[in-house]
Amino acid sequence: MIGSLRGTLGEYSIRSAGPMDVVVDVHGVGYRVLMASSAVAGLGAEGSDVSIHVHTHVREDALVLYGFVSKAERDCFEALISVRTVGPGVALAMLSVHSPGALRRIVSIKDVDALRLVPGIGAKTAARLVIELESKLDDFYDVGGSDGRSDEQRVDGTAGRRPTVSLTSVREDVRSALASLGYGPDEIRYAESVVSMDGPVADVLKLALRELAARR
Repeated sequence: MIGSLRGTLGEYSIRSAGPMDVVVDVHGVGYRVLMASSAVAGLGAEGSDVSIHVHTHVREDALVLYGFVSKAERDCFEALISVRTVGPGVALAMLSVHSPGALRRIVSIKDVDALRLVPGIGAKTAARLVIELESKLDDFYDVGGSDGRSDEQRVDGTAGRRPTVSLTSVREDVRSALASLGYGPDEIRYAESVVSMDGPVADVLKLALRELAARR
């Protein structure tokens, strides 16, 4: 089984359903990998050196590689598909919109509306998933602190103070939101280059959308 790939980013193209076909050239061999569009946006331009984590999915009629920029995302993907009703396509779509830590929070508070943001997931499916995924995602937290937990899980020493969200978390959330709105990797990278990621996600996203609209 292939667990990771390190090589050169080749051509990539978006599918109508959302995930992207990415080719990673490893010593002259091109591996075709399916990745979330929000993840591809952070890999760089064609020809860039890349290192991705891989889940090898074996079916009766095919062997499919799913790629992720972090081990946590791959582990979360594998936790998602361990649920009988969640296939690889749905799991990848969920990680295209929400980070592993965000999915953990969504399931823990049974936020059905947040799951409905994922293309292809309706109200009934979302309601079922928050139940079926219970306890499956307990180990996933957004990167932000030295303990591996998200900023909102850490105690900052001041009771009642709302903790600061890390720039990394804001950047990932904005990438995911733009990808879910249909923006491609080049557009997402442009938005990242011209908009400061220091601030609430909603405000940063609003600025990014304004810049992208002006560019078009």
